[in-house]
Amino acid sequence: MVIREPETLADVSKTAPPVDLSVVVPVYNEVENLDALQGELLDALEPSGLNYEIIYVNDGSRDGSAARLTEFASQTDGVIFVNLRRNFGQTAALAAGIDYASGEVVVLMDADLQNDPADIQALLDKLDEGYDVVSGWRRSRKDRFLTRRLPSILANGLISRVTGVQLHDYGCTLKAYRHEVLKEVRLYGEMHRFTPVFAAAAGARITEMVVNHRPRIAGVSKYGLERTLKVILDLITVKFLLSYRTRPMYLFGTAGFALMGGGLLSILGALIQRFAFNVHLNRSPLLQLAAMLFGLGVQSVLLGLTTELVVRTYFESQHKPIYIVREVVRKGE
Repeated sequence: MVIREPETLADVSKTAPPVDLSVVVPVYNEVENLDALQGELLDALEPSGLNYEIIYVNDGSRDGSAARLTEFASQTDGVIFVNLRRNFGQTAALAAGIDYASGEVVVLMDADLQNDPADIQALLDKLDEGYDVVSGWRRSRKDRFLTRRLPSILANGLISRVTGVQLHDYGCTLKAYRHEVLKEVRLYGEMHRFTPVFAAAAGARITEMVVNHRPRIAGVSKYGLERTLKVILDLITVKFLLSYRTRPMYLFGTAGFALMGGGLLSILGALIQRFAFNVHLNRSPLLQLAAMLFGLGVQSVLLGLTTELVVRTYFESQHKPIYIVREVVRKGE
């Protein structure tokens, strides 16, 4: 039996034989699509001549998906079934699949048949041009405009502007990564859509290519407009991690000095009112505003100092470097 408990994934991944390609597919209540997906994946991968594995991660499905995936893994070579104890979310399911993957290249894709397995070979060919990450772009997306496509367009533009990583479609799960790049990425919360951003921060060479996007023919979408707020909140976290992870005082200190500067201007305004218009200080709201701004400014600076200590503890206690080396070249090696 190839089903593994989640706590054994790391140990098993160390002993699994290396393969060329790992395809990771998170599954949540997609039993109606699984047979067609399995057939299309095998049709796409077998002619490649690669040593591949297909890793299905069941994220707490309640519709019979687990039973069907058990049959796939029990009857087909190269198919691995990872069954999570409950629904942890897409990011956790992808992280589990990545941890279990042993391929030099890892391809991520959805189980709803909207991603086309036939695009996998094109992604691999693009990687061979010297890239570390190839991101799918659903240019002709087959989803509703107001509830899916429009929010996605706005979110993609915002993410690209804030992070500096220019991609048209962060929400497309279909992406190919060199496994060595994913080793530098840790996924938490709902951060899977930002994986290319974290990879770019680790020095990965990223490109995108147009992929086929098909209309959903069975099952229902698990996402709606409610995820827009989550994307914005996650983007704030990502921006902080990218720009201020090793220097948080620059963020909090700047904000603190700005607040204290506002306090000084408020005091100046109160003095002008006192001497130019004979308004007593105890009657001016500017004096109260100055006290509040000064207090907030001092707190912000102190928060920056505290965060600096936390960051230094994080890096130094785990002996984490603040840099990532791509390669080292020495004479004779």
